[in-house]
Order: sequence, then structure tokens, then C-alpha cells
Amino acid sequence: MKLARRPRRLPPETIIPLIDVVFFLLIFFMLIGRMDATAPFAVYPAFSTTGTEMPGGGATLSIGAQGELALNGAEAALDSLLKQLTVSLADDPNLLVRINAHQDADLAHVLPLMAKIETLGARDLVLVVTPEIP
Repeated sequence: MKLARRPRRLPPETIIPLIDVVFFLLIFFMLIGRMDATAPFAVYPAFSTTGTEMPGGGATLSIGAQGELALNGAEAALDSLLKQLTVSLADDPNLLVRINAHQDADLAHVLPLMAKIETLGARDLVLVVTPEIP
């Protein structure tokens, strides 16, 4: 007489790997939560008593206190920056260009650059400011 072996019971699935995945995703999204391009140098925008909410999307041009330039978080020389913007504007003529200028940046750096960007065909230029707290 042959006795049949009982089928081996599989151990219950543990929830520990699922918890690890959830924490990994939590940390991942906390790290990339800021989808906005940040400048590779310190930029503290000027204060303003008026203004509207900053629109999302588009390209971010950062201007440092000493005239440093960055486009979408990557430092760039003026010629390279203008070429990149030309290509971006050719792809999307309605591209919004946000100008994030340091509060101590000389207007001699900011205004001529804005004029050059307008000659490239940019229709929407937005100057980033920090609202004053009343």
C-alpha cells in the first residue's frame, strides 16, 4: 500500500517587500517632487507687491547676481542659450519663457536679454518675482 504525501504548503506571502516598494516610491517622489528647473547658482527673485500666479510649463531662464545664465537648470553661455531657445521656439512657437532673475542682477543683463528673446519669436515672457508678505 502506497501512502500519498501531503502536498507541501507554501509559506504565506509576506507584506514586507510591498512595504519596501511603497517606501521606495515615497522617497523617489519626494526627491523628484520639484519638477521645476532650478538654477545651478543662487537666485533670489525680486520682491513685488503685485503679480499673478506663475504659470507652469515652458522654459526657465535664470540670471544670477553677476550675470550668470542658465536655461532649464543647465548653465549656458549667451550664444548657446539663444541657440537652444531658437530650437525650442521653432518646435513650439507658443513656448512660455520664465525669467528668474536674481534681485541683485543688473538690469543691463536682464533687459537686453529679454529683447533678444523677443526677437527670436517668444510671445510670452514672464518675470518671476517673490510676493511681499503684507
